[in-house]
Amino acid sequence: MSKYHFSLSLLTALLVVAVAPSARADDLLVNRVQQERTMDLPARGLSMSQVQSRYGTPLRKLSPRGGGKPQHPVINRWEYPNYIVFFERNRVIHSVLNTPAGNNTQPTAVQ
Repeated sequence: MSKYHFSLSLLTALLVVAVAPSARADDLLVNRVQQERTMDLPARGLSMSQVQSRYGTPLRKLSPRGGGKPQHPVINRWEYPNYIVFFERNRVIHSVLNTPAGNNTQPTAVQ
């Protein structure tokens, strides 16, 4: 095998190895988004009191983040058994599943 063919084969093998994990991560993200759509998660815009009234008391209220500047409001996070709800000030901005693909299986808790 010539040096050129060896280099080309090595480059091809490296590209295949580099692309494979990325494709797997994309599949996991797509699956998670599809699963979230079928679940009854707190909707964007609900207040903290509405979420607690409808979904119950969270398992944990996680450490707030942000709030250092007016353009960076405090983000609060509440953990429920299968998902985390993110609040900007006191309104829901997003709810995500607690999955390894979401990288939020061990959040730091306040309580």
